[in-house]
Amino acid sequence: MTFATVMVSLALDEPNEARLQIAGQLAEQFDAAIIGIAAAQFSPPLYFTTGQQAQDLIEEGQAAVRKRLAELEAQFREATRHRSRYVEWRSALDFPARFILSESRAADIIVDGGRSPPFADAFSLASPKDLVMQTGRPLLVVPDKMDWLDLRSVLVAWKDTAEARRAVADSMPLLRKARQVTVTEILEQGGSRPVALAGVNDVVAWLSRHGIAAAERVSENNASRNTPLQLDEIASELGASLIVAGAYGHSRFRELILGGMTQHFVTQSSRCVLLSH
Repeated sequence: MTFATVMVSLALDEPNEARLQIAGQLAEQFDAAIIGIAAAQFSPPLYFTTGQQAQDLIEEGQAAVRKRLAELEAQFREATRHRSRYVEWRSALDFPARFILSESRAADIIVDGGRSPPFADAFSLASPKDLVMQTGRPLLVVPDKMDWLDLRSVLVAWKDTAEARRAVADSMPLLRKARQVTVTEILEQGGSRPVALAGVNDVVAWLSRHGIAAAERVSENNASRNTPLQLDEIASELGASLIVAGAYGHSRFRELILGGMTQHFVTQSSRCVLLSH
């Protein structure tokens, strides 16, 4: 398995340099195609207007969105010049999450930015929270200050769930390039350490049969620290610049609600995180 096509999502009103750098790096490392993608809708004002005035307002707003999309295309093409033999740009006047979800079929991995605002504007931003549960592709969340995906050490956040299994399988191309891989499970309250260790050892053995040497680690749950913070601390201890994790969530009244760990990784992590659902 490899990454043959890397898709990078650009935001209208957020920094895009970090995600472009990482996407370009992936394209080079895997000799992959790279697709830049962005979309936005004109957000109408809250006040009411009709007739020609309303039409003029809509046309002006759409023209501003088209101009910004053209600027993003220029930024994308400049950042990816000489980094891939195949470079493509896709954009639309559309809700960004909806457009990217429809186009994600063309990609093996999607690169997006982190630290999205708590209440993202659906007219102009497809945040990781919009994408992680629905694209059917691994999502690499890149903090704004990251300019290199350091694969010397990778932390796999293991939990015996379908999401975690999917994340490990999706991350195989990156794990093969890592110097050190550590599979870590944090015991839940009342959890059995022997059972957890047996599961982690199975994952380590499975990776070994794929030519990936990995170490196992089972950590006690610290009641004073939540799981995402404990994983961040372990990653810092190991010098890991990438965390691989399953993305968890559930639907409440048809609205996507992320689990606590996933919410942390798409909004607050200081390192790259590969998430799969």
